[in-house]
Amino acid sequence: VQVVESGGGLVQPGGSLRLSCAASGGASSTGTMGWFRQVLGKKREFVAAIRRSDGHPRYAESVKGRFTISRDRVKQEAYLQMNSLKLEDTAVYYCAATSRNWIVGYMGNEQAYDYWGQGTQVTVSS
Repeated sequence: VQVVESGGGLVQPGGSLRLSCAASGGASSTGTMGWFRQVLGKKREFVAAIRRSDGHPRYAESVKGRFTISRDRVKQEAYLQMNSLKLEDTAVYYCAATSRNWIVGYMGNEQAYDYWGQGTQVTVSS
């Protein structure tokens, strides 16, 4: 299964970006899809996740109200709409996928995911 992110870039504080994630190569490999981010020298952290079956999302507290995760069940794609971006949102954003439909409480764990993308850089700077 291949996971590919796109949509990163440079944006000013307060601006918006939309990340996309496409999974291919495995039937029903996207029971749950998630976004994580990592700043150089720091641990990777959870951002948002969504369950394919019912679209139930989960968000990190730091992005609630600003980011929205969605998915296309047919295309096996997930999207992260990021609004009101802050300097501290700067990071490499990784998409992850698994065939399992995890409970909401487990979606934020890296161990819940089997497939990872290479990451896309998001830079928020004035």
